[in-house]
Amino acid sequence: MVREVCSDVLLGLAVAIVLGASFGVLLMRDAYQKLHFVTPAALVAPVLVALAVLVQMGLQENTGETCLALFFMAIAGPYLSHATMRAIRVREKGDWRPGAGRRAAASGAAPASGAAPASGAAPASGAGAAPAPGEGRER
Repeated sequence: MVREVCSDVLLGLAVAIVLGASFGVLLMRDAYQKLHFVTPAALVAPVLVALAVLVQMGLQENTGETCLALFFMAIAGPYLSHATMRAIRVREKGDWRPGAGRRAAASGAAPASGAAPASGAAPASGAGAAPAPGEGRER
């Protein structure tokens, strides 16, 4: 009886954290702020779920599998957040490096992401560039 109550409380806390994180994502204005609210739902709530499984099941195979999944989530979470932040920056600035978007705009070159330059001109095709759709080799 006590195990069920403890696991239910832990699962309830996990649900509350996910709901709070969801409201934070909903209310924040930009993607950078929203990404901060993903962390509690991606790391803290799974820890509580793993503890609930441990309390309910004891030390069994299911508990080991849950802890292994939690371990992989804890390791992968920061890398996924970093990759997401970098993708957001590339979409906004054209490059992930600090100041690279300003350098490309100042020189008139296209951003490193392959997006068209701000002036509307088509990017220059180099020797290794693939032909544009609809263009092919002349026969």
